[in-house]
Amino acid sequence: SQSTMTSVQVGPKAIFLFLAISALTLPRSTHGFSPSSLLQGRRLRIGSGLCSNRSCYNHGEERNNDNSNVNSSNIPTTVAMDRRSFGTTLSGIALSSLLLSSPLEDNMANAAETAGKMKRILITGSNSGIGMDAAMRMAMKGHEVVLACRTLEKATNAAEKIKAEIANSTEDAVEAISLIKTLKLIPMECNLADLTSIDNFVSNLKSSAASFDAVCYNAGIARNTEAKEVERTKQGFELTVGTNHLGHFYLNHLMMPLIEKEGGRIVVTASGVHDPESPGGAQGEKATLGDLSGLENAVANNSKQFDMVDGRPFNADKAYKDSKLCNVLFTRELQRRLNASGSSSIHVNAFNPGLIVGTGLFRDQNQVFTKLFDVAATNVLKVGETTHWGGGALEYMTLSEKVGDRGGQYYTSPPGSSKFGDAAFDREFDVSEVSKEARDDDKAKRLWELSEKLVGI
Repeated sequence: SQSTMTSVQVGPKAIFLFLAISALTLPRSTHGFSPSSLLQGRRLRIGSGLCSNRSCYNHGEERNNDNSNVNSSNIPTTVAMDRRSFGTTLSGIALSSLLLSSPLEDNMANAAETAGKMKRILITGSNSGIGMDAAMRMAMKGHEVVLACRTLEKATNAAEKIKAEIANSTEDAVEAISLIKTLKLIPMECNLADLTSIDNFVSNLKSSAASFDAVCYNAGIARNTEAKEVERTKQGFELTVGTNHLGHFYLNHLMMPLIEKEGGRIVVTASGVHDPESPGGAQGEKATLGDLSGLENAVANNSKQFDMVDGRPFNADKAYKDSKLCNVLFTRELQRRLNASGSSSIHVNAFNPGLIVGTGLFRDQNQVFTKLFDVAATNVLKVGETTHWGGGALEYMTLSEKVGDRGGQYYTSPPGSSKFGDAAFDREFDVSEVSKEARDDDKAKRLWELSEKLVGI
C-alpha cells in the first residue's frame, strides 16, 4: 500500500542533544541502527505505523495490521532491540520518541473494546503491590487510571515504574515508546490517614466533568505485629482502622456523586483474615468488633480517639484483622443501602487476594523473616500468591462482566491458586461466604452509623 508520509520539524538544539545522548547510550550497531542514520538535516520524513504487534517490519513486508510502512531511505527499515539493549539505551530512545510519533495500533484498543468502552478507574494504594500491578494491567488495555497514593511523589514514581516495567518487558524499543505514550496514568495525592487530604483529593477530581466507571478501595497498612504503641491518623483515629476503614469510608462518601449510576462499580480489597475460621484468621488474635464499644465511647465523649474497635487494649495484629472485617461489613452495608435507594445500579464487591507477602503491606514487618516467609509460602508450600496474580484479581473484580452483574459479594480462592494464572478467575476465584460476624447486618448498620459520626458526615 502507498505510504502515508508525515513531516516532523526538529530544531538544531534537539538534534544535537539527541545525537549527544545517543552517542553515549546506543550501541554502535543495533540491527543497522545508528544515530547518524536517523538524522539527515533538519527535516525528517517518517512513515506512519512504524511498528505493530510487538515487532518491526522491513519496508514492503506484509503485516498483520494493514498500516503504512516506512518509506524513507534516510531511516533504517528495522529498528528492533532486545529488552536488554533497550534497558541500557532508554535515555537516547526516549528523546528519539519525539521524532517517532506514529499512532499506536495494537491490541490495547481492542482489549478496551471487548470490555465495552474505555473506562475511567480510580485505585487507592496503587504505588506498590497488587494496586500497581492492576493499574498497569488496566492502563495497557487503554483505560484511564487515577493513581491515588499517600503522596504525590509516590503516585508519580508509580507511574514512572509502570512505564519502566513496560519498557523492560517489550522486546521492540519503538513499540515500547508508542505504548508508553498512549498510557493514561494520572498520579494524585490522597492520604487516607488525613481527612483533609481526602477532601482536597476529591475537590481536585471534581474539576473534571468525567465520572468514574470503577473505584477500587485497595490501599491498606499493617503495623508490625509486635508494635505496642498506638499510632494515630491526623484526626486521632487508631492508624490501622483509621486508614483501612475510616479513610476509605470518608472517601467513598465524597466519591459517590462521581461514580457512574448505571453500571458503576466499587471494589474493596479485603482479606481472608477477617474470618477467624480461615487459616490466616485463626492465627494469633482473632478478628472481632465485639460490641463496638471502642467506637461507641469515642463518639460519646466526642474525642474520636479509640485504640481498638471493640474497646480492648491495642493489639497491632488484631487491628489489621478488624480493619478487614470492617471492609467486608462496609461492602455489604453499602450495597444494602444502594439497593434500598433504588436510584442506581452501582455494584459493590469485596475480594481476598490471598496471602501475598511480597508487597508494601508487609513493609513494617521483620524484613529477613518476610523474605524467607515469602519464598516458603509462595514457592515451597504453594499457599501464597504472586503480586501479579493479585493484581489480576483486582483487575477481574473491576472489569469482568461476571462480577459487574451483582453486588454485596465476597470473592476468594483456595490458597495457591496463582499457579493457575489468570485462568483461575471465575473458576477457583469465585464468590464465597463471609465470616459469621461479617453476616451480622445489625452490626454492619451500627458500624456505618458510628463511622459517619467519627468522620463528621
